[in-house]
Amino acid sequence: MPAMPSDPPRHPIPATLAAVIRDGQILLVRRANPPDAGLWGFPGGKIDHGETIEVAAVRELFEETGVRAEAGPVFTAVDAMDRSSSGEIHAHYVLIAVLCRWISGEPLAGDDALEAAWHDLDGLDHAGLAMSFGVADVAWQAATLAGLSR
Repeated sequence: MPAMPSDPPRHPIPATLAAVIRDGQILLVRRANPPDAGLWGFPGGKIDHGETIEVAAVRELFEETGVRAEAGPVFTAVDAMDRSSSGEIHAHYVLIAVLCRWISGEPLAGDDALEAAWHDLDGLDHAGLAMSFGVADVAWQAATLAGLSR
């Protein structure tokens, strides 16, 4: 049997984000784990082997918030780096955003979330939320795709 490597793989890890908009609000979670622990972002997580991006988005959304949704189109991707205090990269995630249509449920934090809540799109830029880099931009991309405008 070959020896197991002691370091984690040095390649990007595919993950998904669920962008859910309802009544002019976007669903965000405050992350419990790195990267960006303590910051607000989209529900999401790693894509399991054999799982499609869309299925992963809907699964992660339900696990983190209890909200049920239908996956729509993939609309953007962003990089997220989990770094040490010295700047060393522990993990590199490629986060693939999926626009999801809310079906049912009110957000309750579960799984990897500390909090889950709807936030007004119009006030997102000025809400004073500590958000992961690019969250407001991705939220507005989702809103535009959903037919809303600033």
